[in-house]
Amino acid sequence: MDREVLERFRIGDEAAVKAVYDRFGGSVFALSMSILGEHGLAADATQQTFIKAWRAASTYDPERSFAPWIYAIARRTAIDMYRKQIRVVLSDEIEVAVYPPGLETAWEVFEVRSALDLLPDEERQVVKLSHFDGFTHIEISEQLDIPVGTVKSRSHRAHQRLVELLRHVEEA
Repeated sequence: MDREVLERFRIGDEAAVKAVYDRFGGSVFALSMSILGEHGLAADATQQTFIKAWRAASTYDPERSFAPWIYAIARRTAIDMYRKQIRVVLSDEIEVAVYPPGLETAWEVFEVRSALDLLPDEERQVVKLSHFDGFTHIEISEQLDIPVGTVKSRSHRAHQRLVELLRHVEEA
């Protein structure tokens, strides 16, 4: 991420906070989802992560890598939420402990979200609409107001890039 943006983030500039969210929001959500296992809770954890990061922005050292800093905040936030949600009451008499997916699954989800963040915006948008929102190529074409052929070519290029970016996951 651009050093100037990170410096502006450190002093609390709202545009920089938005830029940081745009860049890291997907990965923070994936990390939160891997810990919490529920979309709504992961979305809440993502929002809380960026609020905490914004409040603690002055403690960020722009000479260091930003990703580990924000991911540490995200991890702690999600774990705190997980601890609050670990017990689910099924009835008045039965209580069951609920555990999130394992570490390997969490790592894989994180790697996929990180790879998605590296795609060009137009390709990432098509992949997200297709895989996360379940839209068909025709529906994506209508939503983005672009030809179906363009949607298909962007999807094809994105998937080729993802194969290369995620080759290490298959080997692990």
